[in-house]
Amino acid sequence: MLDERINDSYRVLLSGGEGEYVEKKSRFIAALRNCESEEEAAAFIEERKKRYWDARHNCYAFVIGARGELTRCSDDGEPGGTAGRPMLEVLTGEGIRNAAVVVTRYFGGVLLGTGGLVRAYTQAVKEGLKNCSVGRMRYGYEVKVTVDYNGIGKILYLLGNAGLEPLSSDYGKEAALRLMVPAAMLEALQKNIGDATGGRALFEKIEGRYYVDKE
Repeated sequence: MLDERINDSYRVLLSGGEGEYVEKKSRFIAALRNCESEEEAAAFIEERKKRYWDARHNCYAFVIGARGELTRCSDDGEPGGTAGRPMLEVLTGEGIRNAAVVVTRYFGGVLLGTGGLVRAYTQAVKEGLKNCSVGRMRYGYEVKVTVDYNGIGKILYLLGNAGLEPLSSDYGKEAALRLMVPAAMLEALQKNIGDATGGRALFEKIEGRYYVDKE
């Protein structure tokens, strides 16, 4: 039976970042951070509010869970739907999970209107994202492949074609490789390795987990 998480994939912040957007003298300062729980997100939001205590607004949004099970957002005094919701939509639209964003606004004296506010808060989050490092989380399996030296070259060739790099390798009496394999690729890789080595390779599935993959 295939694991229901076989096609799970979502983006995460490997490192947070900040960005700024200015609209008619109003400053919008966005900060993003990886948060694994609602408590972490709340602590981050409180931290930003204390830092920018003199700002008129500290709006926020966050999305928690591999499938975005928990989302929250706040306009913090801005007209309803002009700040928190657009900010949240940037995160979800980019496929980002387990992240929080706070946008601090210093009022510049000119009203922007609802459309202007939506654009400004949206753009501020995008500017912040430009300064973040983003990776992709996938569900996969750590596997161990053991084979004699007649087969290792064929296996390395297969792995290269699949874009997989060993986590570690041990060359003793036999060659042993440890790999992280995307769940969707597991069965095909096992079959290809078996075919290429005439069934001589031992393919052991160790554990399933989420891991960071290259985008």
